[in-house]
Amino acid sequence: MIRAPAVAVAACAAASPPASPMPAVTESAPAAPAAPRSLAADAAMVAIPGGRYIAGSTRAERDAAYDAYRASAGHDAARTHAWFENEDDRHEAELPAFRIDRVPVTQAEFAEFVAAGGASPPAIGEGAWRAQGFQQDWAAVERFVWTSNRPPAGRGDHPVVLVTWHEADAYCKWRGRLHGAARRLPTADEFEKAARGEHGREYPWGDAYDPARLDSAVAGPHDTMPVGSFGEGASPYGVLELAGNVFEWTATPFSAGKMTVKGSAWDDWAGVGRGASRHGRGIAIRHVIVGFRCAADGA
Repeated sequence: MIRAPAVAVAACAAASPPASPMPAVTESAPAAPAAPRSLAADAAMVAIPGGRYIAGSTRAERDAAYDAYRASAGHDAARTHAWFENEDDRHEAELPAFRIDRVPVTQAEFAEFVAAGGASPPAIGEGAWRAQGFQQDWAAVERFVWTSNRPPAGRGDHPVVLVTWHEADAYCKWRGRLHGAARRLPTADEFEKAARGEHGREYPWGDAYDPARLDSAVAGPHDTMPVGSFGEGASPYGVLELAGNVFEWTATPFSAGKMTVKGSAWDDWAGVGRGASRHGRGIAIRHVIVGFRCAADGA
């Protein structure tokens, strides 16, 4: 909600003014929803300079990513399903300056939005989960479901999940209204530049996969982790978890009814999470491996 401006009501003039003038009466505006965590995250946004950068991948990079996936996962599902074939070929691109959240939006931050009436608590039942057709069984999902309008115990500083694209988009806009300047989901191109820097690193930290630098299936714990847990996985600009922990919604359409997600999640293997990699998700899905962060125009 936007804080309404206070309205000053002048005291009416009397024919014979009283000895002590009456003070002006101020009509109090409704209080803005308390959102200290969301506003603190907003203040910590990272500025990404405008200019040229390297985007996309080469055939050799994609083939190496398939090999890395097979070696770490023990199967060849990535190659079998051609996961990396929708990446752009390696090229130079250019973007204006923008800002992006240092880490994904947390459960506690999203709880402020829920408390303000912006969204329902992120939750899903077993039947609805199974109907979506995802591979995770219910036992791996239930721990992420909110109860009594609150995030699961001990997960306040974990990235929020089970959030649809529209809910993620609405949160960023709401946070912008609180701050007094527009906020939005990042585009897929912005996410890629924030992850790779100007020179096209394959992963945020460099060109070689390193399981110590992200939350993935390679090194566990097979769950989300508190945001900011992997400082050594920072991108050239100091942005964290652009690979690992959760995939993230972007503002870029992928195909009919789907939006592009970037990054990688806690249940992924090597090769996934490169800056060039991407895939699409239905805008209405609720998934335990998809979260988001916010962005803004300008430096």
